Amino acid sequence: MAVYLCEVCGMSLGDITCGTCGKTLEHDVIVTDEGEEISVSKCSEGHGMIKSPMCCGQDMKRIDD
Repeated sequence: MAVYLCEVCGMSLGDITCGTCGKTLEHDVIVTDEGEEISVSKCSEGHGMIKSPMCCGQDMKRIDD
């Protein structure tokens, strides 16, 4: 199970699911035109993607449980 962890306060978040199909979103990285890597969570069925979660003003780190 993918777990996201806030390195500031220690809050964690388990698997995130797609509201359309109910499948667990998959971790991925996209690269901007400027070469910056951005962590995202994507629906494997093509229903879209979101920027990975934030807490305490920073991206939460993805860890595997």
